[in-house]
Amino acid sequence: MLKPSVQLRLGQSLTMTPQLQQAIRLLQLSTLELQAQIQETLETNPMLEALEGADADLDTGMDENTQHEGMTSGADNADKDAGSREFDEPAERDNTSEPSETIPEELPVDSNWEDLYDMPTAGGGQMDNDGRDLFENQSAPGEDLRDHLLWQIHLSPLSERDQVIAMTIIDAINDDGYLAEPIEQIHAGLAQDQEMELELDEVEAVLRMVQHLDPVGVGARDLAECLLLQLEQFAPETPWLAEARTLVRDHLEALGTRDFKGVQRRLGLADGELQAVIALIQSLNPRPGTLISSSAPEYIIPDVFVRKREGCWQVELNPEVAPRLRVNPLYASFVRRADSSQDNVYLRNSLQEARWFIKSLQSRNETLLRVGTAIVEHQRAFLEHGDEAMKPLVLRDIAEQLEMHESTISRVTTQKYMHTPRGIYEFKYFFSSHVGTSDGGECSATAIRAMIRKLIAEEPQGKPLSDSKIAQILVDRGIQVARRTVAKYREAMAIPPSNERKRLV
Repeated sequence: MLKPSVQLRLGQSLTMTPQLQQAIRLLQLSTLELQAQIQETLETNPMLEALEGADADLDTGMDENTQHEGMTSGADNADKDAGSREFDEPAERDNTSEPSETIPEELPVDSNWEDLYDMPTAGGGQMDNDGRDLFENQSAPGEDLRDHLLWQIHLSPLSERDQVIAMTIIDAINDDGYLAEPIEQIHAGLAQDQEMELELDEVEAVLRMVQHLDPVGVGARDLAECLLLQLEQFAPETPWLAEARTLVRDHLEALGTRDFKGVQRRLGLADGELQAVIALIQSLNPRPGTLISSSAPEYIIPDVFVRKREGCWQVELNPEVAPRLRVNPLYASFVRRADSSQDNVYLRNSLQEARWFIKSLQSRNETLLRVGTAIVEHQRAFLEHGDEAMKPLVLRDIAEQLEMHESTISRVTTQKYMHTPRGIYEFKYFFSSHVGTSDGGECSATAIRAMIRKLIAEEPQGKPLSDSKIAQILVDRGIQVARRTVAKYREAMAIPPSNERKRLV
């Protein structure tokens, strides 16, 4: 029979402090998420304030000029005294002196209303000091295809009966602009739901009307009908218009399989003439619905800038990512150590949370800068020569160099962006697997994809390179890569196979 007893056990466990939890959470936030978190903290913590204008240059919680030159360590140049001047007592004011003269009720002014308030621009927008529109990134969600078509239907002189049919047809159009349901099914559904006598010809007549709305070609039942609807909008004197209609109506499948010889034989066209007809067809939009997009544009804010100055690559933080923060010195002076009242405890906790938040932001910036510098050290050749010079790099390499855990590096490189002379890249872009070379070295997957892209761009138009031929060319260059690997990389870059890349000379 078991009896209750008291036992003493020794063990070790890892407990994350609230400060560490906050630092890890801030580390994995993207730039936009970080800005939202900072704004929320400023609104909920009275001890924390953002510095603006001249105050930002005198007292900072995060050093704007923190940067690395010549690939130095991030800890060497990072600001270690962030917030050291945050808790200075405010100077006592001298209220003993009396004013030398009586202040009148009304004072003369030497400025006008326009001098104090910014006037709206001619376009109705507001411009900042850099000349950028303040509302540039505040675009409303775009109009979707259904709303765009319904707006045109409501403006059309249609009867109530035809409007019901048109709205039902529009509901059956997908995002690409094609009719996703058979016209017979739409007719049967209307006849059942509206309980009215309806002929199929009546539904088809309204469909033809919908097909001539903007964008042209919407409501088509297949690709051929979509292209023909767009060709109807061309002027009759357009060169090769009749041949383009015949080709789309009768020989579109042969054109899709690149059977140029068969198309030429059926239409009686020479090489140059067929090329002109195909060029006219390629000017059309096979997915007209995508012209009306409801998605709002997404803007990327880089976290670090990479520049080359005097032969050295420099990595520096983006000073506009987050505002400068400090603890409000006036509120901090209200905290009394010996007071245990509820108000004083609230102020003390808010002060501690503000200090932790500032230090967590500083730790985030230091880690971000160190990781960005290490990546630039490894990928200096990419910055100099492009994708083909990208070196193999994995998270473990950066983790061992900076003596950090791989999970920390993974958090830093997720949704963080680097602005380089070659463009804006996510940190993860610089990490890729590798394959072996004939001389015992390694070649990154990014470099191999760049080589494949270059080979395909330079291939003969009439005789494109197959995956096996590309693999053989890479092997001849010393890169041990299989045909299936070439096919995988080609598909990842959305490049069609060789039989679909064949073009007329």
